[in-house]
Amino acid sequence: MSTIDWLVMTGTLAAIVIYGVMKTRSVNNVKSYLMGDRDLKWWTIGLSVMATQASAITFLSTPGQAYESGLGFAQFYFGLPVAMVILCVFVLPIYYRLQVYTAYEYLESRFDVRVRTMTALLFLMQRGLAAGITIYAPAIILSSILGWSLGLTIFLIGIVVIFYTVMGGTKAVSVTQKQQMIVILLGMVAAGFVVVNRLPEGVGLSDALNVAGSLGKLEVIDFKFDLNDRYNIWSAMLGGTFLFLSYFGTDQSQVQRYLSGKSLTESRLGLLFNGIFKVPMQFLVLFVGIMVFVFFLFATPPVHFNTANLEKVRNSEYATELTALEEEYNQLSSATSEASTALVEALRSNDEVQSDEAKLALADAVFNRNQIAGEVDALIKSVDVEAITEDRDYVFITFIINYLPIGLVGLLLAVIFSAAMSSTSSELNALATTTLVDIYRRSLVKEKSDEHYLKASKMLTIMWGCVALSFAAVANLFDNLIQAVNIIGSLFYGVILGVFVVAFFFKKIGSKSVLSGALIAETFVVLTFIATYLEMFELAYLWLNLIGCVLTVVLAWFFSSGSKAVKRAMGSGAS
Repeated sequence: MSTIDWLVMTGTLAAIVIYGVMKTRSVNNVKSYLMGDRDLKWWTIGLSVMATQASAITFLSTPGQAYESGLGFAQFYFGLPVAMVILCVFVLPIYYRLQVYTAYEYLESRFDVRVRTMTALLFLMQRGLAAGITIYAPAIILSSILGWSLGLTIFLIGIVVIFYTVMGGTKAVSVTQKQQMIVILLGMVAAGFVVVNRLPEGVGLSDALNVAGSLGKLEVIDFKFDLNDRYNIWSAMLGGTFLFLSYFGTDQSQVQRYLSGKSLTESRLGLLFNGIFKVPMQFLVLFVGIMVFVFFLFATPPVHFNTANLEKVRNSEYATELTALEEEYNQLSSATSEASTALVEALRSNDEVQSDEAKLALADAVFNRNQIAGEVDALIKSVDVEAITEDRDYVFITFIINYLPIGLVGLLLAVIFSAAMSSTSSELNALATTTLVDIYRRSLVKEKSDEHYLKASKMLTIMWGCVALSFAAVANLFDNLIQAVNIIGSLFYGVILGVFVVAFFFKKIGSKSVLSGALIAETFVVLTFIATYLEMFELAYLWLNLIGCVLTVVLAWFFSSGSKAVKRAMGSGAS
């Protein structure tokens, strides 16, 4: 990487951190530290909410998802606008009326401290794991690309985030996220322009889209009902909507963002802004991935995008075999380029017969190239049986490093670091707030001074930062990072949402019933996931959100009805 790129990357990141620290240097009480001064405008809230969800995983993994599977992943976000409207109508007014620090405070007023503590602990477990992955995911890829040690990369990301989160609390998170989101959007738009301009001379955007469409990469909506399909319209609108309702309505990392709003109206507008613009942003990221796919139809991609895996093979007894496969792969890439050019010309001629023949020829060339890549994956496994051969998370970063112009490489790396910092800072801030408000101050250390709780908040932020760094240091890379975070969320979000649904809409159900229902439902969800992981049966993880929520509500109602029936029976017997 050039000196200019290093300057652009470090300068951008330093400017964001310094801005955040300067804007929040007057924070000196626990309320401002945890909630800000509740003076944020809707656009800051909207960008902060988007930045919290848009981790580095989004900008590393989502283009790779599109590279492999096309635009179908966009369906995952179709339930988001629906969830935002529901939250604005039913949930936000309650939070504002009660003036809560955390979403879980409301549960004590509705049920009791046991339900509040249980739900807070479920949040702490899932968000603590997710915080580690949001640091680890970009660190393992950036360390491979930049030649840094993994431990050093994890440490650098973590220590910067911990620093400004501890210094300024929730307001530092929100004001830096606005700048980070602007950098992220500018960087992705720039990447989109560059990849289109890097296409061969005479091949324009419309040609690239036609080629991608011919290979099925532009198919967005899948109406086929399949419980094992992670991304179809049914899993998106049912499982996805429940996931977003729980994430944005009950996850403190998001609740804390919009509770810092100047008013209920500002918070509502911020959430609606997120609901409207998040889907186009995801299409932008996926579009970049599609364009990278088309680019590598004309240019020769690496036979395997994770260079660290290839180095292991080159330094082993299989080096000669790898060289032979790479030569064959390069020859097939030339054939793929020729077939792609032929398809462009055929589509321009509007000759259906010629176009169909060209599509088949290109599909066959891509298939043959993928077969060689599969043989290389097998070599990698022969050298290291525990190696992760899934390399789509390395696709976009490989394009950035090898094909973007000087200066823009630094900006895109700043995008990835910014996304990692924005999501991790939100998570650490939310973890510290929940631990302090729902557990430490509520049940462990009561009636201390404001100064004591302010210091405790900062210490808890550091503690959770160390926990996240520790988990990141020992975590293994999942097959796909964006799915890993959503899987972790799906294990807990449905049950948490179920508790809140009972709280909001079933006023006659008491604490014992909802507590029992939630614990049983969470056990069932975890066991179901384990069974699918062991391939005992097939079920896409998004359905766990719906299952967890519905099962919690049904069980709570069942226990409540049973308890009332017993009481009636005992009462009639006594008479």
